[in-house]
Amino acid sequence: MKKIIRQLGLRMGVAGVALLAACCAPKENSHDASGTFEAVETIVSSEATGTLKAFNVEEGQVLAQGQQIGYVDSLQLYLKKKQLQAQIRAVLARTPNVSKQLSALYAQLEHARNEQQRVGRLLKADAATPKQYDDATAQVSVIERQIEGQQSSLAVTTKGIGEDVLPLQVQIEQLNDQLYRCRVINPVSGTVLVKYAEAFEMTSPGKPLYKVADLSTLVLRTYVTGEQLPSLHIAQSVKVFTDGQTDTSEGKVEWISDKAEFTPKTIQTKDERANLVYAVKIRVPNDGRLKIGMYGEVKF
Repeated sequence: MKKIIRQLGLRMGVAGVALLAACCAPKENSHDASGTFEAVETIVSSEATGTLKAFNVEEGQVLAQGQQIGYVDSLQLYLKKKQLQAQIRAVLARTPNVSKQLSALYAQLEHARNEQQRVGRLLKADAATPKQYDDATAQVSVIERQIEGQQSSLAVTTKGIGEDVLPLQVQIEQLNDQLYRCRVINPVSGTVLVKYAEAFEMTSPGKPLYKVADLSTLVLRTYVTGEQLPSLHIAQSVKVFTDGQTDTSEGKVEWISDKAEFTPKTIQTKDERANLVYAVKIRVPNDGRLKIGMYGEVKF
């Protein structure tokens, strides 16, 4: 009986050791590749110099494309625009009134033509001489030429005034562009990641104001070996999951590098002995669980 108990205990001990060894043995990788999530981040900078009169941005805030979120002080630009508009009005005030300046000549022309007609009637009645008719005709011709000369002179003056106005109008267009750039317009839809400035601070062209990124989808940048490369293609659906989360997400391969590179130190491929790997970008819809910089794993 004691012999049977010893044999039973020995068998149970062997089974326990085997079970412990099985539990402690390294598990085979359940993923084909791993990497980190990233997004297209846009740094929005100021396009004008001055004080941020308004800047309604907070980290984590969701912004729409084209949304105005603030503006830079533009008072001096506005006053400069008013000055140019006043200059244009002053220049245009010198524009001659063609009809008024020619009205006297037109009146003389009408009188001269009436005189020509009267002399013509007298000539037919032998009450006037041909010389008198020729003089009346010459007077009409002289006045007509005076009108043509005056019209040409007034046209040149009007054209010169218009050309004087053109540079001022161009300067106003430049000011309108600068005034538009004083507004802080969000260029892309997304979430504010980092805020670099506060309202009433001085800013200048090129100075970063905030960073925004569209987090509705993230990109998982991972690496595969040459042996795995034939099993991947653009638009292929793959399973993506992260540490601590049992739910998997479905991603699509959107880019595969055509050049091999050495394995990054932070990335482990399925075959850790591989020295050369290919970068792959996988677009993954994000319901809020995924974060930039988080590690993810892929199953082909």
